[in-house]
Amino acid sequence: MPQLGLGVWRTPADETARVVATALSAGYRAVDTAAVYGNEAGVGEGIRASGLPRGEVFVTTKLWNESQGYDRALRAFDKSLERLGLDHVDLYLIHWPCPQQDIFVESWKALVRLREEGRAGSIGVSNFRVGDLERIIGETGVTPAVNQIELHPRFSQAGLREAHARLGVLTESWSPLGQGQLLDEPVLTRLAERHGKTPAQIILRWHVQLGLLVIPKSVNPQRIAQNLDVFDFELDEAEMAAVASLDVEDGRIGPDPAEFG
Repeated sequence: MPQLGLGVWRTPADETARVVATALSAGYRAVDTAAVYGNEAGVGEGIRASGLPRGEVFVTTKLWNESQGYDRALRAFDKSLERLGLDHVDLYLIHWPCPQQDIFVESWKALVRLREEGRAGSIGVSNFRVGDLERIIGETGVTPAVNQIELHPRFSQAGLREAHARLGVLTESWSPLGQGQLLDEPVLTRLAERHGKTPAQIILRWHVQLGLLVIPKSVNPQRIAQNLDVFDFELDEAEMAAVASLDVEDGRIGPDPAEFG
């Protein structure tokens, strides 16, 4: 799985094919979508328009909350494949644990079956808490490859990242740029000036150096290219610490997994 890919959350369905094709032309080789985004068809169209062999593009999609449960998850996966126009995905995730429903273990068992059948190359979760991860691992013996979580300098999730390392789960960052709310931070603008980069590139480089998977979203061709251009410089230890200093206790932007769904 490429460390940096394109996220298409909130990318309009009628723009998705163009955006995906643009990103693949710029050098991206991973695209992250979800059933609830309403743009899986555009992702598939963009991949086909790129002319790249299917094996060169890593595709992730996700199971939505209303489709949780063993049988419903299997049916939802079939519909995602149909919309994508693909015979398999490279990574399939449970989008949210939805603890009030309390059926994510059954959903996970369905994903295990999909992996065994070869229709999902790898399986994982999104927005799972430590206890959720320990539960599915304990009840099935299968560890998620990935947990995709909200993670940015203002909400760095150090505790959850430590648990991932202990459990053998990769950390993937959604909203890695804090939905644009961080780009005027003086710490970041100073580092950007020092390195001849944008604040967004500084943030993405911070993710990369932490060993995180990261999926920035953009529909702008210039920013799509800039977001990928983060492998030709490094932040030193003091600069990494400066970015990390932006972390605050209440830095979450998105929903709380304990309450959502």
